[in-house]
Amino acid sequence: MRQRLDGVVLLDKPLGMSSQGAVTAVKRALNADKAGHTGTLDPMATGLLPICLGEATKYSQDLLDADKSYVARIRFGANTDTGDAEGQIVTSFPLPQFADDAAIQIALNALLPAFTGPILQVPPMYSALKRDGKPLYEYARAGVELEREARSVVIHSIVWTEVQWPEATLEVSCSKGTYIRVLAEDLGAALGCGAHLVGLRRSEVGHLSLAQSISLDDLLRTTADHADFILPVDALLQTLPHLTVDAQQAKRLEMGQRVPLTVNAKFPLAEALVRIYRATAAPHNFIGTADCRSGVLHPKRLISQAP
Repeated sequence: MRQRLDGVVLLDKPLGMSSQGAVTAVKRALNADKAGHTGTLDPMATGLLPICLGEATKYSQDLLDADKSYVARIRFGANTDTGDAEGQIVTSFPLPQFADDAAIQIALNALLPAFTGPILQVPPMYSALKRDGKPLYEYARAGVELEREARSVVIHSIVWTEVQWPEATLEVSCSKGTYIRVLAEDLGAALGCGAHLVGLRRSEVGHLSLAQSISLDDLLRTTADHADFILPVDALLQTLPHLTVDAQQAKRLEMGQRVPLTVNAKFPLAEALVRIYRATAAPHNFIGTADCRSGVLHPKRLISQAP
């Protein structure tokens, strides 16, 4: 019989595994009754995949909207139909000639200002975006190319960390909805020689870091208490301001009622989404989230307390 587990596993997803496959593996290993991820990581990508267990699944959307950071390996000189190494080469280009390594670095650095800050990206055909209820990748596999509108995304930072021409490695911090495959293609187009992604590793999701993660192999091998690597539900929400309420206020919130805060309570001056905790020394005193508006708490997502 599966058990209720509430919390978050920060998984270092292995190469070749789908995000849903990773969820299934973790769920089975922990004998958990409910699990989900916080945003797809392609099979060819490795790195940070937060997996929500039990009540934590209620807050997965908060990380879907979070900024992400990646280490991306790009190969110049060819475009593929998928934008990455898993696809077929559709166009090859002669590589530009450089006098030396310094000239290569100068040329690559010169590309980056145009890809910093708000930029427009056309989503790839090989993506899970839907048209008329069907994912774009299904059209692509059938040989159908559809018009796609460019979308605005934000590149917070972008820097080359290693160059072994015709490959180069980028560290990128970006907003939700950014396609690193498209970024690689667009960089290749700007250099005039095409490019595609040959490696991708996600290092951060919001405030969560790969340094906190556990590999699937280690998770499967561990005989230690699950508490060693299952973070509490509110680990997903640490960037939100927090408030503590008394037992009566907590009960009203759990019944779906609004709760006015006392005059001397510390609450955000502006409207804000906040984490709510009971005023108790118990280890599981997180209640959920609420909208704080004009000194009144409006319950939003509350966790179901374990029996």
